[in-house]
Amino acid sequence: MTGPAPAARPPATRPAAAPPTQATRAPAAPATRPRRRAAAHRAPAVLLAPFLLLFTACTLIPIGYAVRLSLFTEHRSGLGFGGATQVFTGLGNYTRALGDRAFRAGFLTTAEYCLLYIPLMVGLSLLLALLLDSGLARARRFFQLALFLPHAVPGIIAALVWMYLYTPGISPVLDALDSLSLQPDPLGHPLPAVVNVALWEWTGYNMVIFYAALQAVPREVLEAAVVDGAGALRTAWSVKVPLVRGSIAMVGLFTVIGSLQLFTEPMILHGAAPGVLSTWTPNMYAYTAAFERGDYGLAAAASVLLAVAAAALSYAVTRAGRAGRTRGARRSEAPA
Repeated sequence: MTGPAPAARPPATRPAAAPPTQATRAPAAPATRPRRRAAAHRAPAVLLAPFLLLFTACTLIPIGYAVRLSLFTEHRSGLGFGGATQVFTGLGNYTRALGDRAFRAGFLTTAEYCLLYIPLMVGLSLLLALLLDSGLARARRFFQLALFLPHAVPGIIAALVWMYLYTPGISPVLDALDSLSLQPDPLGHPLPAVVNVALWEWTGYNMVIFYAALQAVPREVLEAAVVDGAGALRTAWSVKVPLVRGSIAMVGLFTVIGSLQLFTEPMILHGAAPGVLSTWTPNMYAYTAAFERGDYGLAAAASVLLAVAAAALSYAVTRAGRAGRTRGARRSEAPA
């Protein structure tokens, strides 16, 4: 006989799955990644929005309007009582401006002004900054403030003050020189007179820029130069000046752009200096064309040409500065 059949085993049961923990949770859905990226770019966009709005309203729109205005001219019918109509001329206003001898002479005057003013201003500002940075300087704060104060005076006020000092008969300086049998005539040569006013206004401002750059020069580099036996002049010329070459290039760039916009000083001196004409600079030419002759298309064309010249000069100065820094870096890396 056979025995009883073995009892059937109960089926195996799987253990209950543990609840998901923080480490075993599924990764975030890909749809949340664009949201995070948008949130990361939202803050810079909010911070840049005011600048972009002001830049568009105060720079891009006026430039666009000037370009549009330069493409049209006004034609008046009859004796001027029939009104004026705007006529599209294309590049006609640009041709008129470039063909005008007074407009070209304004660029020549600006070039002479730059050749005289920029080396004097950069050299004098750098010299004053080196003197303040040297160990022989005393009362640095006082001299910084005293040299910077002329820049705080508005350009129109400064031109009026110098106009008073330049006019014979009312100028105490010219009267004192006349008593010494010296009879200078500053307004007889208007270019040095205008350069003098600009030097008085901007030397202290650029001196502060150079002084700040000199303060950033590593002190250990200067100490190494002293240990090597370099004197004060040698250290200033061979160590400090090369290390602030970037600041010199920046000041030169801004000065070139500002020189092309020369207007206030010669405009104030126009009434007393016979050599300063109403079209002495390109800015004065555009002002005369717009507000004395009523030729707004010609004035807009002259302004656009001046802006193009400023952009070209800025590019040239920037490239020259980069080339100088590259040559300096290669020279410093070359083996002795």
